Amino acid sequence: MVVVLEKNVSDKQIENIIKHLEDFGFAVHKSTGIEQIVLGAIGVKPDFDTRKVKILDGVAEVYRITEPFKLASRSFQKEDTVIKIKNVSIGGNEVVMMAGPCSVESEEQIFTVAEIVAKAGAKILRGGAFKPRTSPYSFQGLGEQGLKLLRNAADKYNLLVITEVMESSQIKLIEEYTDIFQVGARNMQNFSLLRDLGKTSKPIMLKRGLSATVEDWLMSAEYILSNGNKEVMLCERGIRTFETYTRNTFDLSAIPVVHKRSHLPVIADPSHATGLRDKVLPMARAAVAAGTDGLMVEVHNDPEKALSDGPQALLPDQFAELMQQVKLIAEVIGRKM
Repeated sequence: MVVVLEKNVSDKQIENIIKHLEDFGFAVHKSTGIEQIVLGAIGVKPDFDTRKVKILDGVAEVYRITEPFKLASRSFQKEDTVIKIKNVSIGGNEVVMMAGPCSVESEEQIFTVAEIVAKAGAKILRGGAFKPRTSPYSFQGLGEQGLKLLRNAADKYNLLVITEVMESSQIKLIEEYTDIFQVGARNMQNFSLLRDLGKTSKPIMLKRGLSATVEDWLMSAEYILSNGNKEVMLCERGIRTFETYTRNTFDLSAIPVVHKRSHLPVIADPSHATGLRDKVLPMARAAVAAGTDGLMVEVHNDPEKALSDGPQALLPDQFAELMQQVKLIAEVIGRKM
C-alpha cells in the first residue's frame, strides 16, 4: 500500500501516520520525492480498509500496489533512483561505463587495464577477486590480495571499484576495498546474502539470474530494499535459452520493461550476455539505444592469456572504439557518456 502525504505535512503528522501504520501491522518505508513524501506500507493484508489511513491528518491519497515487488515499483517511487558515488551518478542522464578484466590476475595486469579503461572514459573499474566458477578446478581468484590490487589500481587512475561478493562472510572484507557490491547471476536468489547486503550502506548491483524472469529479478531486489539499502541497481547479463550461438541470450527488452515497472537503474553487460568478443560492441550499442543507465564490459590487455573469460574480453583498441560509438548513440537519444 502506498500512502501519499500532503505537500505541507508536518513532522508530527508524519510520525502519527507512521505509528498508525505500524499499529495496523505494516512495515513502513519512507520515500522523499521531489514534490511529496510517500510512505510504503508493506504487508499482506488483502482485506484491510484503506479508509482507516486516508482519514488521518496529512494523508493526501492511499492506494494499493498490485505488483508483488513493492519498494522497487514505480507505484512506490515515481522518480528514477539516482545513485551518487563521489563524482559518479548512476541512473541519471549519463550512461556510466564499468570496465576491466573478469579476474584480477596480477599487479601488472590490473594496473595496465585500469590505465586503458580510464583513458578511454570509463568511470568504474570492474574485476573479480573471488570468482564463482562452474568448475572447482578453474581459477578462483586472488582473494584479499586481488582486492588490494584492484583498489590501488582504481585509486591511481581516479576510478571507482565494483567487485563481486559471493557469500555473507565476505561482506566485511570486500566492503573495505569496494565502492559497489556486485551480486552475480548465480547468487540472485541467495536470499540470506541479499538480506545481509541490505543492511550495508554501499550500493549494490544485482545481476539477473540465468533463468530468472523480470519479476523474479525485481523480487530479489526487494529483499535488499526491504532490509534498508535503497541504492540498488539491476544488471541484465543475458539469460539461458535453447540458443547455442552465443553464451547466453541478451534480453535487451528487459531494459525498457524494467524502466517502466521500476525506478531502479539498469546496467547492461554485453560481455557475459554474448560470451564472444566480436558481439560485445554491437550489443553495447543496442543496449545504449534501448535506454541502459550503464554498461559493464570486460577488457584485457592480453586476453589470449587471461585466466578467465578471455574470449569475451575486448582488446584495448576495441574498447576505445566501443566508447566512441556508444557516445554517439547516447547523444542521439539525449544522453551523455
